[in-house]
Amino acid sequence: MLHTVIEKNSYQDSIVLMLLTNYLETLDGVNNVQVMMGTPANKDIFKTGGLATDELEAATPNDMVIVLDVDNEDLIDDVVKKAKTYLDEQSSGNDDDASGEERVKTWDKALEVAKDAPVALISVPGVYAASEVEKALDAGKNVFCFSDNVTIEDEARLKQMAHEKGLLLMGPDCGTGIANGLPLAFANRVRKGSIGIVGASGTGIQEVTAIIHKMGEGVTNAIGTGGRDLKAQVQGITFKDSIALLDQDPDVKVIVAISKPPAKEVRDDAVDLLRAAKKPVVAIFLGEKPEAHEKGLYRAYTLEETAKIAVGLLHGQEPTGHEDVAVKVPDVTLQPQQKYIKGYYSGGTLAYEAATLMNNTLGLHAENGVDGSILKKDGYEVLDLGDDVFTQGRPHPMIDATKRKEMMVSAGKDPETAAILLDIVLGYGTTDDMAGDLKDTIIKVKADAKAEGRELPVIATIVGTDMDPQDYSQQQKTLESAGVILCENNAQAVKTALAIVGHPVEEKPLPILPEQPSNVKMPAVSDKLKEMLTATRFLNIGLESFADAINESGGSAVQFDWKPIAGGNVELQKALLFLSKVDLKVGV
Repeated sequence: MLHTVIEKNSYQDSIVLMLLTNYLETLDGVNNVQVMMGTPANKDIFKTGGLATDELEAATPNDMVIVLDVDNEDLIDDVVKKAKTYLDEQSSGNDDDASGEERVKTWDKALEVAKDAPVALISVPGVYAASEVEKALDAGKNVFCFSDNVTIEDEARLKQMAHEKGLLLMGPDCGTGIANGLPLAFANRVRKGSIGIVGASGTGIQEVTAIIHKMGEGVTNAIGTGGRDLKAQVQGITFKDSIALLDQDPDVKVIVAISKPPAKEVRDDAVDLLRAAKKPVVAIFLGEKPEAHEKGLYRAYTLEETAKIAVGLLHGQEPTGHEDVAVKVPDVTLQPQQKYIKGYYSGGTLAYEAATLMNNTLGLHAENGVDGSILKKDGYEVLDLGDDVFTQGRPHPMIDATKRKEMMVSAGKDPETAAILLDIVLGYGTTDDMAGDLKDTIIKVKADAKAEGRELPVIATIVGTDMDPQDYSQQQKTLESAGVILCENNAQAVKTALAIVGHPVEEKPLPILPEQPSNVKMPAVSDKLKEMLTATRFLNIGLESFADAINESGGSAVQFDWKPIAGGNVELQKALLFLSKVDLKVGV
């Protein structure tokens, strides 16, 4: 039977509530449970999950709602008590005396205390994010917006607004970045160095920065744009401004540009701007298989190749065409019916890379799938488990392995599965021990297949460095103890899977054509934008873990304990924002 508990005026962060839901699901006697704020969008998720109740409609966006399915009503008080204890434990140490952090609760105080912070990080629920971004831009802050579910119309409008103010809007839905060597959101710790990165992809930036670090070089600034920046509606505003910024950064010697499949006209404009750069550029447009380099603008096919060309250029070496390492084929014996590779990714860009390599090598001619599938053809499957279809009301797969375990078990039961691909993403924002979370499932899947007379290789890569908060070497040992074939990077993992099924990837060096002239001039960069390159102080609006990562890495973050104003009424918030601007214009 369904029961609804509404905690009035009890705003909680969405990620904390997702983790709370996971915890409550483990309690004996709880058949089903969901904990979210009472926003209209969340009410739809309750309904989709079969947890709609009449009482739910009375909840406001500022109310925390628990809907649970229990057979014994006596459990309800105990579940609510455990939920409150969990939330208290999550918020323990949040006062200034305990944490030593600077904390504020209003915008006015935030702008006073963090007046010297050139960057604001925003990670509030998407329905409120556009208004908060606009406030930060009006205050003269560059913005890193982690929040998703912002309309593309608002994204285009706000990015144009940032551009006109000489500022940068990274995001919305910007998962990672590095500013002056400091990690932003889901970022890895890497050494500082002379390679600058702009990327319309989160795990693409993480993979490239991690490989560069392993090769002994570093990245001081990696600018995320959000995955939609190179779509036709947005026109690559942040991507282009970021290229201009890195081209004028005296500490950057090589520029790397990364993008998921862009709109053609935006891609062509971006390439023309890359040609105008004074510094050598390595560009990868995932999904494209380049046919030639240009002098000064070098094209990569994989993220591994991207990192290795960049490091080579830093040392004055042009690409040779052998930057991708040839894989060693493991000794695996498949049954005749085992034909198909299954990839279950927490990183969307890594999923795109896997799908591209499989599509081109196998000649699948498959279009992007639907419902979170990047590739779905015959029995081949590559899923981005971070897609909204898998994360509505649930934690991201970098935090929670539940959905991935389900997929692995299902794939293991399929007698036609030849190999399973996984990524393990380390760094700030991710779980402490993903390898440990997956270990038992990997062992079970392999053992069950063996009991049926099949060998089932599980192939994985770890995206991370020895500086990450997780223990990189222990993650390696855990995976290897589970019988995983561990590869240095995602490209090598996919190539290993393809070689196992009898389709090795052919490596062909690309010719280097003469430098191509550019039709555009590199735009000027404002002083406000340049401040981002040397930022040591930040204003963090939302997820406190992002402030913790900055503080632990040697920076300084002011924590804004944000809560929605106007009772969470979005339209009223917009009206108040409009009126505040009118007041400023007339001097009220």
